[in-house]
Amino acid sequence: MYGSRGAATLSTRRTSAAVLGAALLLAGCSSSGDGEDKGPGAGAGITQQPKETDPFWVNPDGTAAREVASLAEAGKKDEAERIRRIAQQPTGEWISPENPEEQARGFTEAADEAGRTALLVLYNIPHRDCGQYSGGGAADGDAYRDFVDGVAKGIGDRSATVVLEPDAVLHLVDGCTPEQFHEERYALLNEAVGKLTALKNTKVYLDAGNAGWGHPDQIFDPLKRAGVERADGFAVNVSNFYPTEESTAYGKQLSAKVGGKPFVIDTSRNGNGPYTGGAPDERWCNPPGRALGETPTTKTSDPLVDAYLWVKRPGESDGECKGGPKAGEWYPEYASELARG
Repeated sequence: MYGSRGAATLSTRRTSAAVLGAALLLAGCSSSGDGEDKGPGAGAGITQQPKETDPFWVNPDGTAAREVASLAEAGKKDEAERIRRIAQQPTGEWISPENPEEQARGFTEAADEAGRTALLVLYNIPHRDCGQYSGGGAADGDAYRDFVDGVAKGIGDRSATVVLEPDAVLHLVDGCTPEQFHEERYALLNEAVGKLTALKNTKVYLDAGNAGWGHPDQIFDPLKRAGVERADGFAVNVSNFYPTEESTAYGKQLSAKVGGKPFVIDTSRNGNGPYTGGAPDERWCNPPGRALGETPTTKTSDPLVDAYLWVKRPGESDGECKGGPKAGEWYPEYASELARG
């Protein structure tokens, strides 16, 4: 992706995610209401957040948690505690194309065992990211349908919140996605919304851009064509840096045009707002001087905002820019800077 348009990255390290949830359960990962975990992340001391303010699952064996354990073992206690600020919060689990059913089942089973809700991100639409750092996606429409079917089967009746396809609608509006793919994308998004909202305990939020890309008037009709009126709401600021106040204002303007739908805001890296230096077309990519934003919670400042979420996983690279590794790979120096900020 994405330039000033906004959006998301797909971790290239998700190949083992298909077995993660099962491994957590087999290892005895559980949580009583008091936040005491006994899984493979216990060495890092990763616990669940209080359910009444943050019902989403903290992965005790996520990349950040493993980094905490590694740093602590190396005697780097200050750095370990800094990265703990990331590891201790629930972040989105980005479902990769390989074995999506097993991944969705593993994450939701582990979350269910802990009495929490899994936060999942689907980012596999065909022609994703217009061939940029996170380019790729399903080979064709049928492959994408199989992907969504697998995720739905994996979730089943367990509790899940799904952020659906960062940038997919936005790139239909800004000209990034070629015209010949538009109708198929609208159809696939509609089908995905229908399939996932039919699940008993799953909420679906369709991505709707960010406060810096344009105006709500440009995207509300495309969102309707993509099925937002049947979704539980929409998501803003995914993988971006716009302050929560600006994101709330953008979301409320958009909500008024799509039937009063609520929305969620990605606050993972918006603590210092967007970067304004360097080349404008890459200010979004691993920008320096950024900071973690509000921690995830369902207790927000506005009744239209269902939650502040960390959809983007802080500490993972936006792409091979400013010295960063491939999109989605852990970037230690950047993670430390975010946590320090």
